[in-house]
Amino acid sequence: MMAKTAKKAASRKAVTKKAAALFTIGYEQATVPAVLRELTRAKVDLLVDTRAVAASRRAGFSKKVLAASLDEQGIDYLHLQKLGTPAEGREAARAGHLDTLWRIYAKHIKTHDAQAALDELLTLIKSGKRVALLCYCRDPRACHRDRIVAAVKERMRVKVDDLIPTLL
Repeated sequence: MMAKTAKKAASRKAVTKKAAALFTIGYEQATVPAVLRELTRAKVDLLVDTRAVAASRRAGFSKKVLAASLDEQGIDYLHLQKLGTPAEGREAARAGHLDTLWRIYAKHIKTHDAQAALDELLTLIKSGKRVALLCYCRDPRACHRDRIVAAVKERMRVKVDDLIPTLL
């Protein structure tokens, strides 16, 4: 009888397990300090850079400089380049052709390399780390981060919080 009760309690615990936390953030029109403030406020452990090219014309947002700034705040950095938008998708976005961008990205996220990067991301989220996805776009709905979040939600329960840095 006691084993049955323990089994039911364990089952209830598994069902009521809290959803993992996942954050997104875009740095468009923001400064590095504003982004760091948002990440720190949300107690993010790991920033996952989802840009295909982790370089930026905006000061402080290129891979090495950003990683160093994050490290000073106790936040780890990981570039999952294969989750980034392919060149033709970035061109479509710059031209304002969002339907084309989404079509290209939908095909890209199904590739072996993108799925491997997604698996790595899922493992990190499941580990209990507070993970934030980074890209340029300020509006998460206009960014491929939204598509990554949708792919994560297909495979696990997750609570998403879109962080929006203040503009200075």
